[in-house]
Amino acid sequence: MIVWKAPQEKLLSALQSVAGIVERRHTLPILANVLVQKTGPQLQLTTSDLEIQIRTQAELGGDEGNFTTTIGARKLIDILRTLPSDQTVSLESSGGKLILKGGKSRFTLQSLPAEDFPLVQEAANFGPSFSVPQKTLKSLLAQVSFAMAVHDIRYYLNGILFVAEGKQLALVATDGHRLAYASATLDVEVPKQEVILPRKTVLELQRLLSDGGNAENPPAITMQFANNQARFSFDGMEFVTKLVEGKFPDYNRVIPKNHKNSITLGRAPLMSTLQRTAILTSEKFKGVRLNLDPGTLRVASNNAEQEEAVDELDIDYGGDSIEIGFNVGYLIDVLANMSQDMVTFELSDSNSSALITIPGNSEFKYVVMPMRI
Repeated sequence: MIVWKAPQEKLLSALQSVAGIVERRHTLPILANVLVQKTGPQLQLTTSDLEIQIRTQAELGGDEGNFTTTIGARKLIDILRTLPSDQTVSLESSGGKLILKGGKSRFTLQSLPAEDFPLVQEAANFGPSFSVPQKTLKSLLAQVSFAMAVHDIRYYLNGILFVAEGKQLALVATDGHRLAYASATLDVEVPKQEVILPRKTVLELQRLLSDGGNAENPPAITMQFANNQARFSFDGMEFVTKLVEGKFPDYNRVIPKNHKNSITLGRAPLMSTLQRTAILTSEKFKGVRLNLDPGTLRVASNNAEQEEAVDELDIDYGGDSIEIGFNVGYLIDVLANMSQDMVTFELSDSNSSALITIPGNSEFKYVVMPMRI
């Protein structure tokens, strides 16, 4: 039976959309495979890592009929990448073997039984669904995802808090040293939801979501939440993921209010200054000192070899003189993930956290704790 017969480009695109969650090393060998289910002309491709499951539908030619199997996902993608994009590629099932053909190339591949593939048990009680433009969600994820924790023992920090209520959608991420908050106003009223999406889910959504489409009818993503699961549908794909259980920190208490000292300055010049002074910080100790005086911002760093970097920016500032230390990586991260020309720094004193915002925009806030230098 011919399972599929389609241009390499179309086939590769369908496989890549589901293969991002497939790990190279697995305790269960079948999790390295993609589940292929053919029903008449329709082909369904499914991958799983036991916590996330991605499924896509595609029409990829071949014989009509029913057929299921599982094949090594990465191996298949690696082979397809080496074939020309306009070449027709077919997969045939013959005598228990799978034969992939493209031009004069031929690959005989092993398969594992489809009935052994562990599908994610979907929750029975998903809440009401709602849709937002993919572009909106992708933009919010980009504004906060860099502040997620990585392998933190406080597992609820290894992801993003997702808060939907009324016409407001807000995303929050923190690793305990800094916090990023971004929100957007929606066209539709949504039921109150508060869930934590795991880190791997966030990275996969960022990879898959589209930020294109026309302004009048942008591609949307539909979401539903259960107690311990989320389901996303977009671009012919269904994405089911476990949620992180636990209590996310109260971000409203972390975001400082009414700092008395504020400076607004160019994002690009500030980032360049920080990147230059970061060169002389050590790998273990990424600290820089900021000296804020009327008219001047001085940035300095040094390292164990007694080397020192000092840079100055002329600024429009008439507030208190403040000397404060920060992890330079935390400042560069936020500036690199913004596109605006100007940025506002709000400070109280050398021991309090700083608030970074965009002038005239209340939808983005970034809090960074000071460090002793």
